[in-house]
Amino acid sequence: MTTQTLSLVPWLVATPLIGAALLLLLGRWTDRWGHWLGVLASATTFVLGLVVVLAMLGVDPEQRVATHTVGTWIEAGPLSVPLGFQVDPLSMTFVMLVTFVGTLIHVYSVAYMSGDRDRRRFFAYLNLFVAAMLLLVLANSYLLLFVGWEGVGLASFLLIGFWDHHLPNAVAGKKAFVMNRVGDMGLLAAMMLMLANVGALDFATVLGNTASDAVPGAGLSEGTWTAIGLLLLLAACGKSAQLPLQAWLGDAMAGPTPVSALIHAATMVTAGVYLLVRSGPILEAAPDAQLVVAIVGALTLIFGAIVGCAKDDIKKALAASTMSQIGYMMLAAGLGPVGYAFAIFHLVTHGFFKAGLFLGAGSVMHAMDDDVNMRRFGGLARLLPVTAITMGLGWLAILGVPPFSGFYSKDKIIESAFVGEGWEPWVFGTAALLGAGITAYYMSRLFFLTFAGRRRWSTGHDGRTGDDVVTRHPHESPWLMTVPMILLAVGSVGLGFVLNAGDRFVTWLEPVTGHAEHHEPVLPIWLIMTLTLLLVVVGAALAFWQFATRAVPVEPPAAPALVRAARVDLHQDDVNETLVMLPGQVLTRSLVYADRTAVDAGWLGLASGVGRFGRALRGMQSGYPRQYAAVTLGGLGVVVLVIWLVAQGAS
Repeated sequence: MTTQTLSLVPWLVATPLIGAALLLLLGRWTDRWGHWLGVLASATTFVLGLVVVLAMLGVDPEQRVATHTVGTWIEAGPLSVPLGFQVDPLSMTFVMLVTFVGTLIHVYSVAYMSGDRDRRRFFAYLNLFVAAMLLLVLANSYLLLFVGWEGVGLASFLLIGFWDHHLPNAVAGKKAFVMNRVGDMGLLAAMMLMLANVGALDFATVLGNTASDAVPGAGLSEGTWTAIGLLLLLAACGKSAQLPLQAWLGDAMAGPTPVSALIHAATMVTAGVYLLVRSGPILEAAPDAQLVVAIVGALTLIFGAIVGCAKDDIKKALAASTMSQIGYMMLAAGLGPVGYAFAIFHLVTHGFFKAGLFLGAGSVMHAMDDDVNMRRFGGLARLLPVTAITMGLGWLAILGVPPFSGFYSKDKIIESAFVGEGWEPWVFGTAALLGAGITAYYMSRLFFLTFAGRRRWSTGHDGRTGDDVVTRHPHESPWLMTVPMILLAVGSVGLGFVLNAGDRFVTWLEPVTGHAEHHEPVLPIWLIMTLTLLLVVVGAALAFWQFATRAVPVEPPAAPALVRAARVDLHQDDVNETLVMLPGQVLTRSLVYADRTAVDAGWLGLASGVGRFGRALRGMQSGYPRQYAAVTLGGLGVVVLVIWLVAQGAS
């Protein structure tokens, strides 16, 4: 790539950052047009990214990995951390996803937030979110990545709690912020170990310039790399809402719906997957850490799917879906080189259909007076045709129905999960298969509860006349909301086929992920595909029978213990409070008690003793000269006596 092309890369971060700064600093003066400035900043960033990608496609694959160094950031003894950007197929894939989907979400937000008096500030935060995510994926060192990592955390805190005049929204933002700080400690500790053992934090030194010469384990023990790998996983679990740091994701739905779309489709929750795939050579040098990554992914994809089956809140059902789908990506990342490209492949297709589903949910909420309870929906397909069709295409994509995008990306992960030896392919493959079936059930449940069946919203009871009366008037959203949904639906339908043709996407990522040799799964591929589609059909058919053909109670009915637990996120908050919060409170209160009774009491006692001694001496200050003369004379007598005694002893 030419120097002129690389010189555009810093502007990928600077453009949305400048947009955010202008919107925040110019204040109310920009209220009338500030939202369009935010859209322009995001769209300009997409165009700049597209120029870089086209230039990258024009060179040989081995020339598609480059570093654009702006200067030296930190110089301290032997440590030198450059301020630079990593430009390669992996980073630019994220740039295109973040900027394209992000721009559509910006456009959608113009209409969605039209009635909010703080719309200008909302767009400033959106621009900040995009800038932070781009810095994260373009950084050429773990330290600069950490700056973007924290920027994403800050932006999510500001956006989740954007409507902080309602206490639950403010609490949700705080919860996401605090739980992510736990993960951030993992990334900080990993960098400390890198610095102590490698002496550097830049990717070129820690990982190597390309996949072919990346040998991070040279000269270091496997245990060291295992520790670093597990700490990176902890960081990824916090940011990508994976077990055991997943509890914040459902509460994050308190923010405006475009925020949910941006977090789930293109920014925050994808950051953990990026971190692990970027750090792939470290995981390969630490097989135990790599195995733990796969286990966490498998557990989370099942956990999220179970929770999604019982959620009546349309946004929280989609949040559980994201948790599960990110679990698939984590599982793929834990499978090694065979899964890296498929993890990113699914991340890209998921970005389109999940953004479309969230924006569709926002359109439904727009029509239903911001109600999120699907039990009070039903029969909306005829009244919201564009929303129903676009969400329907996203629904088919996430189910993995051919030829929609999810079929090409998720099925690749399921096939890869069956590759290996011993117990691993059977356990991971079975988990991936079960996840596909449960996903089909809860996503079909969401679709049918919303668009099919009888209208559970249309009538109320007039106590005066005894007649049913219309209480709501659902209507389709304006074009500024529907056009982004349509474009995302197009990606949900065709993007997977385009990227999969001729292994185009896998080949595109090879300069970073390396070439993975094909390995046959323990089951024939045709059997895996058949079982997957069979489970998908069974899950969707069961949901159709339950929620499209039968009456749906408006209030949640009595249910078995597992369903009741899933309604409260399998008691994840209770577990966190019992294992972390309550012991922390006991420890804190014990330390406060010890501080008061031992440390403070000791020093306060000393101070009290000095005070009492002073008060005793104060009694000698009478103000009478004769008393002072007598004391002086007595003191002189004592001194003379001491001198005499010493002299007698010496003789």
